[in-house]
Amino acid sequence: MQKSTHSPEYALVLERLLEMRRDAGMTQQQVADALEREQSFVWRIEKGERRLDVVEFFWVCNALGYNAAEIYSDLYIAFSSAQ
Repeated sequence: MQKSTHSPEYALVLERLLEMRRDAGMTQQQVADALEREQSFVWRIEKGERRLDVVEFFWVCNALGYNAAEIYSDLYIAFSSAQ
């Protein structure tokens, strides 16, 4: 099994997170502020240098105004289609 951060599926996660942030009209700094983290935390996530765990994924979705379960469901469908 390959590392998840180098998988096509994780690339879809990163693409979706960036799309969500842009659609929310938020900067990396605004997301970081909502998460009470530094801006570089968001930058590292978006660049794939830092992997999100499931709890952090939930927090980021909430900070962006999205329902994490719906986003994961969408990603699940995309993952299944990619195989």
